[in-house]
Amino acid sequence: IENIKNQKFIALDISGKNYLSWVLDVKLHLSAKKLRHTINEDNAASNEERVTALIFLRHHIDNGLKYEYLTVENPLELWQSLNDRFEHLKAVVLPKVLNDWSQLRFQNFKIVSEYNFTLFKIVS
Repeated sequence: IENIKNQKFIALDISGKNYLSWVLDVKLHLSAKKLRHTINEDNAASNEERVTALIFLRHHIDNGLKYEYLTVENPLELWQSLNDRFEHLKAVVLPKVLNDWSQLRFQNFKIVSEYNFTLFKIVS
């Protein structure tokens, strides 16, 4: 298990506030480790692949979430549980971002870098 001890990105917060970016990070890292299939339905992952993916997922979630999902032994089950818990955030975040986008005006910023920072924050 190469470098699993080193956290590659910010762990999923127990509040789920970083869930959307966390999902993208996890998918990218699991793909790079050739383990993405372990979180897909009807996968034929080996036991070793499942364990490696589960360790990776557990390493990148808040300690409170680790304890809450302590008995989950399948990465797909953990992935789906977290998705069920936090997926609603898209419905909350998207309207806010669309409103921020519609209110964004270049003339409201003193310097271009502040505008760019706000723009990239909204887009992400």
